[in-house]
Amino acid sequence: MRKISFGEALREALQEEMRRDETVFVLGEDIALHGGDFGVTKGLLDEFGEKRVRDTPISETAIVGLSLGAASVGMRPVAEIMFSDFLGVCMDQILNQVSKMRYMSGGQVKTPVVIRTAFGAGISAGPQHSQSPEAFFVHIPGLQVVMPSTPYDAKGLLKTAIRNDNAVIFFEHKLLYGVKGDVPEQEYLIGFGEADIKRNGTDVTIVATGLMVKEALAAAETLEKDGLTAEVIDPRTLVPLDEKTLINSVKKTGRAVVVHEAWKRSGFGAEIAAMIMEEAMDYLDAPVKRVGGLNVPTPFSPALEKYVVPNENDIVKAVKEIT
Repeated sequence: MRKISFGEALREALQEEMRRDETVFVLGEDIALHGGDFGVTKGLLDEFGEKRVRDTPISETAIVGLSLGAASVGMRPVAEIMFSDFLGVCMDQILNQVSKMRYMSGGQVKTPVVIRTAFGAGISAGPQHSQSPEAFFVHIPGLQVVMPSTPYDAKGLLKTAIRNDNAVIFFEHKLLYGVKGDVPEQEYLIGFGEADIKRNGTDVTIVATGLMVKEALAAAETLEKDGLTAEVIDPRTLVPLDEKTLINSVKKTGRAVVVHEAWKRSGFGAEIAAMIMEEAMDYLDAPVKRVGGLNVPTPFSPALEKYVVPNENDIVKAVKEIT
């Protein structure tokens, strides 16, 4: 099977859906002539023209507001918010409009809005361009939240998101854009609410999201040298969440470690830990452990940035504390 990058997989998803459905269009800051800050939309302008590949003003509120208006009259906008940190600028549109219009109209108005956005640390972009704010959006009813970790998942999930009639926040980690992986040439979709078991194991369940899936798999390799086999699960979609797969794994292993790059305090890992305690407490041989970023603004300094973000060693340490 051919190998392409995470960014190329996203571009293919956009191309295929734009060819398939003329109501799909993309918009955002520098996504047309420049091809997007991370190059995902490069070449789309040449193929689809400026009516369907739209550069916008530097106004996240306008981008999301335009997207909702277009969606409400039958279009399928895919908006790019350059950095997930800037979702705060258009939070009113997302919290009070995009997430609620379908509900408040009794289902008469569909909201097929996809908001793609880059998140995470690793490029020394400083505290205002390096955050992982997914927990904010998981908390809002009416939004679906997606976070792929491989090129295969990125393409299949983005195609599903574009065909969805509900609003989707699609998180893409900056350090994954260049990562290559197997992606079939034939069309495929990945359903929402379907977690993926990236590695089978029997001693501990490690639930990881985004870039932390890579760190969790590395930790699993290290743990195996010490005689511990870890099952690594990527939820892929945070809303809807595949609770069944996570619970079944914990019932098998008896231990769980939840890993995300976002701040540990009130991060999405707390929701998973609580769910495990509610549904599988009798199967646990140890408390659920959480591994998350330190509760500080992300430093600009590369050394300090690396220090505050979880890594393979942190995951190994957490597993050994409960085994």
